[in-house]
Amino acid sequence: MAKKIQHRLFIEDSLPGGGIITLGNEQSHYLANVMRANVGTAVALFNGQDGEWAAEIIDVKKREVTLKIAERTREQTGEPNLWLAFAPIKKARLDFMAQKATELGVNHMIPVYTRRTIVDRVKTDRLRANATEAAEQCERLNVPTSDEPIKLEKLLATWPDDRMIMFCDEDLSGDSAYTALSRADNKESPKPWAIIIGPEGGFDDDERRMIRAHKNTVVVSLGPRVLRADTAAMAAISLWQAAIGDW
Repeated sequence: MAKKIQHRLFIEDSLPGGGIITLGNEQSHYLANVMRANVGTAVALFNGQDGEWAAEIIDVKKREVTLKIAERTREQTGEPNLWLAFAPIKKARLDFMAQKATELGVNHMIPVYTRRTIVDRVKTDRLRANATEAAEQCERLNVPTSDEPIKLEKLLATWPDDRMIMFCDEDLSGDSAYTALSRADNKESPKPWAIIIGPEGGFDDDERRMIRAHKNTVVVSLGPRVLRADTAAMAAISLWQAAIGDW
């Protein structure tokens, strides 16, 4: 009888590789010292390309944990082709946004500088770390990718021709998100999409006009209440998933 998996780890190595893998310092420390794992502990490994593999710890040292890879337990699957473009917010809320966007199925995140953006620096390695941890916990088989921050004007100027934009305009002029999305697309043959979320205080009028003028924009309303940026992102992703995603 197969052992019950106790931990999941995202790794950069190919799987199954040579059948034996030695983790780096950080992941070895996590398993050995934080989670108190020991020889015989069952671990699931995934790398975003080769599915999920069952492994077992065969050696534990202070800064080095070695595992033996057994069999593949899940074939590789992808996530919906959904981007989240967002104005950077304060650290704790940004951590939350990265984690929950990962859990909800976003596959790419783009920090976007707007005229009202307060946070002027984004640690993309921290963004990646939060997304990785969330992917490990929610049993995704990949980790969302992310870009370096970009100005809104440049983002729109280089926007892919085939990718739709879900613009959550806080002036409530758009149709309800579910209605607008269902009319613009369908689950049977979904288009690539992105959700654009503004900063605290929202987009200014010029930015709103710029987004609205883009040929791929679908303007939606998230309801009568003003939402914080992180709340708006989660609401928008959930509505997109319900209307045309994989829910």
